[in-house]
Amino acid sequence: MNNFKLGLAFILMITGVAGFYYLADSAMVIRVISVLMGFLLAAAIALFTTQGRQFYAFCKESSEETKKVVWPSRKETIQTSGVVFAFVVAMALFLWLIDAGLLSAVKLMMDQEY
Repeated sequence: MNNFKLGLAFILMITGVAGFYYLADSAMVIRVISVLMGFLLAAAIALFTTQGRQFYAFCKESSEETKKVVWPSRKETIQTSGVVFAFVVAMALFLWLIDAGLLSAVKLMMDQEY
């Protein structure tokens, strides 16, 4: 029965998308409603399956976990961004110096002028 419900949900999703193309001459609102109805009905049926209940529980737990996250303050965010920016500039200069040094060394070894 579980597989039957999942199959029916999949067919409803496909039907909603097919309705979008079948109603090509209709207004865009009706076409979008066709897709939304297909997906909503599919979700409603899938919710009554074992996998659907597990997915719903997972979404609920994920939502609870995001509420536990301690987000940085504005000051902390600006300070961290400043450190990252300074590090990027320092690394860019360092790599540029290494590149210029290697280029000079190669040209010196090959007896070429700048």
